[in-house]
Amino acid sequence: MSSSSPSASARIRLGSAPDSWGVWFPEDPRQTGWERFLDEVAEAGYEWIELGPYGYLPTDPVRLAEETGRRGLKVSAGTVFTGLHHGPAVWEQTWEHVSRIAGLTRATGAGHLVVIPSFWRDDKTGAVLEDSELTTEQWRLLARQTERLGREVRDRYGLRIVVHPHADTHIDTPEHVARFLDATDPELVSLCLDTGHYAYCGGDSVKLIETYGERLGYLHLKQVDPRILAEVVADGVPFGPAVARGVMCEPPGGVPDLEPVLAAARALGTELFAIVEQDMYPCPPDRPLPIARRTRTYLRSCGL
Repeated sequence: MSSSSPSASARIRLGSAPDSWGVWFPEDPRQTGWERFLDEVAEAGYEWIELGPYGYLPTDPVRLAEETGRRGLKVSAGTVFTGLHHGPAVWEQTWEHVSRIAGLTRATGAGHLVVIPSFWRDDKTGAVLEDSELTTEQWRLLARQTERLGREVRDRYGLRIVVHPHADTHIDTPEHVARFLDATDPELVSLCLDTGHYAYCGGDSVKLIETYGERLGYLHLKQVDPRILAEVVADGVPFGPAVARGVMCEPPGGVPDLEPVLAAARALGTELFAIVEQDMYPCPPDRPLPIARRTRTYLRSCGL
């Protein structure tokens, strides 16, 4: 899109993702099949998608291009999972995972790689895997290793990493997000703001955009049900079971209000993707499409 476009609102490209079809894993009998996902996301009127978990969509670039192209779909980003606070010891294993996905992402013509930190407790069983707070040394390792990842991904694949604060990870609350951003190089590390996860962890998305706007590289649009959120926080429920309870809800029924979030993002005057994600794992196969249609209509009413 031309940077000379007179409308700042035109600089936000709207899309959706496998997540909004209940997809969390490369293979799972309770998930929507990938062909149906592609058919329905196009039917709902979206043009942009993410790859979702590696192996869910075809990993052969030629076949993937055929399947997306004939449905009029384009890819905005791939997604990787990392535990970079463990330091250089995990680098080779991490890079093996990242390089496969970065290669496929580049082949689609996308420009972003969404980086999700590893969970400190298991999202299915709730088992505590490590301390929920990082030590000072682990914060240092996380910052340096993420910068290394950003540099390698940029230099080898021409992609920009956007780090995704996420519930039940070490980059979650406003304090942790600020600490991470303050410790990393803006030239190498940008932010994927997920409005639902940030609200889940007590954050104000508008305030974050106004404070760290120059770091914002990507948006995930999502809402939480405040009533269910209060229950899962009070009960110490892990993220996976919280999703099963319906903590992530259909807009505009939850928080944050997305219209001011989008207004704050538009005010930055930069090009952004805004990808709809409504965590719904597991969900009945007929549920996602009607929600996707309604959500797209709602977001268009917000100026997208």
